[in-house]
Amino acid sequence: MSINQVFEAQRRFQQSLLSKSNVVGVAVGFKESQGQVTDQLALVTLVQEKKPLAALSAEDMIPRELDGIRTDVFEIGFVRAFNAQNPRGRFRPTIPSGVSIGHYKVTAGTLGTIVTDRTTGEKLVLSNNHVLANSNDAQVGDAILQPGTADGGQNPSDMVARLERWVRIRFPGDPGDPPTPTPTPGQCDIMSLVVSGANLFAALFGSSQRVTTAPKSQTTALAETPDNEVDCAVARPVDPNQFTGEILNIGTVSGTKPATLGMAIRKMGRTTGFTQSTVNLINATVNVAYGPGTARFTGQIIAGAMSAGGDSGSLIVDGTENKGVGLLFAGSNVSTIINPIDKVLDALQVNL
Repeated sequence: MSINQVFEAQRRFQQSLLSKSNVVGVAVGFKESQGQVTDQLALVTLVQEKKPLAALSAEDMIPRELDGIRTDVFEIGFVRAFNAQNPRGRFRPTIPSGVSIGHYKVTAGTLGTIVTDRTTGEKLVLSNNHVLANSNDAQVGDAILQPGTADGGQNPSDMVARLERWVRIRFPGDPGDPPTPTPTPGQCDIMSLVVSGANLFAALFGSSQRVTTAPKSQTTALAETPDNEVDCAVARPVDPNQFTGEILNIGTVSGTKPATLGMAIRKMGRTTGFTQSTVNLINATVNVAYGPGTARFTGQIIAGAMSAGGDSGSLIVDGTENKGVGLLFAGSNVSTIINPIDKVLDALQVNL
């Protein structure tokens, strides 16, 4: 059988195949058998989802052959255009993940993804504490806007969720912690990553947070800084059906995967959009400067440059499958700092 014969069969039968339920396209390819691609040409019907024969009517079944030409069925999923949507824009009537969001007193961060409460099963919006809970300076029920105020979001007209809960970021000077000396001018323009005794320095970005070195006068205080593991929060949607759960340019993410050295990762963020990088370091201890002071984070993931200010809250996704790896919360022009996703989910008692 020649390929031209299959092309001719496609021309003759394409319209009738497209009229069947669940069919989204017709193509020419090699037939698959028991999961293996053969060298036999076939007229291939593209379906959104493969269904068992029992779920199909007689009219919707694909014949094994059409005028002597073998057929096959290929599941292609829901096909949509990857249009250049501006992640800083106002999304209505549905809101994807990977776009601008924020507490009404915050400039803007990124909507990481939609998670579910482990007790109630309710949908919740996931991002950072410093994006949704204003670095601890918030109350349950506070308005969450899409887009964030820096992108034109207005309260109450753009309120899409209310702050539900967050993990408090612990700073030196909190009750029970030693006081922290006042930072010197310019301190927040550099960062120090304490990883196996190595320090990296770079100009910092972020939604009000900074990765910073400490002046000598703060060495003792920072040595006693309380440890943090996550910068995270969730908000309750005003209308859960308004949130699609899909991340722009990535799709739906289900399940998690631990970060490994050299792992390829990607994200969709409010500022830099879709970017990719690799995991360079794991189990990092990092001193991060926020408006209220410097906070120390342990057990963090460090990747290459893939973000900028406003990308905080982006879900970091594995490069080969749609599984969550971490929650972006800080970085510089050379590095990105990420909370391990399982730590985030356990701390908030939610599932991805």
